[in-house]
Amino acid sequence: MTPLDSDIAHLLAGSLVLVSFVLLYQDRMFALLNFFAVHACVLALSVGWQAYLQRAPHLFITALIALLFKGVIIPVALLAGFSLEHLIKGSRVDFLVPGILALAVMSTAFTSQAIATGFERRYGVLKRLGSTPLRRDGLIAAKTATVLVVELAQGIVIIAVGLALGWAPNARPAAAAWVVLLLLAGTAAFSGLALLLAGTLRAEATLAAANLVYLVLLGVGGVIFPLSKFPPGARPVLRLLPSGALSDGLHSVLQQAGGLPVRDLVVLLVWAVIAIGVTARVFRWE
Repeated sequence: MTPLDSDIAHLLAGSLVLVSFVLLYQDRMFALLNFFAVHACVLALSVGWQAYLQRAPHLFITALIALLFKGVIIPVALLAGFSLEHLIKGSRVDFLVPGILALAVMSTAFTSQAIATGFERRYGVLKRLGSTPLRRDGLIAAKTATVLVVELAQGIVIIAVGLALGWAPNARPAAAAWVVLLLLAGTAAFSGLALLLAGTLRAEATLAAANLVYLVLLGVGGVIFPLSKFPPGARPVLRLLPSGALSDGLHSVLQQAGGLPVRDLVVLLVWAVIAIGVTARVFRWE
């Protein structure tokens, strides 16, 4: 690293601190969001410069995520969030609780599991497990079972907080069974996808890819905005995504008093079968 390289890195780091202090003194929402976007640009430049200096390509992905999501998508989503009542029917909590349940499944079964498994593979934990009688399908089943336990605790907390905030589910008597089926199918699908990433990519690439996919699915998966508010041509495609199918099915059951969402359940099961099947064949222990 040359002295000039070091000076540029220090300049970017100092600029990041300066913009952070400027953020603290903003008392208007639009100004705050503008400086939030500026902060994202400086952060992306700083991370990108470190990626160049360290010859670490995965950091370029991190810089791109910071630029796109923190600099563009999140500020736009926050602005739209202030008028969310114009986008959805009924109270906000009635829409958000099913979406947060879907978000909990996606966060736990996909993002967290992919990153944790990727670094377990990097540090040789999975290599040691591979020397035991444990097979790939056994590892997938064990990790999925662990995720289900965490999701159960999350679901209890989310439902309790929703009820305390005035959530009144508009559902049929059999809705509980249908919700469980959707959550189980969603967990299987996202667990399979997580282990597919973690078992084939390097840990750093898994970290970047899992966060990028998570943020994309968060934006287009019906968690923040209803799928019905997207362009008509995009809706059929979004409903074929695991996040879209899970959130759409939960909204149908818990918000619209719908019956068993067969289409959404089938989409999730297809994703689960394909992801788990491919993972069982290509997963590498090291």
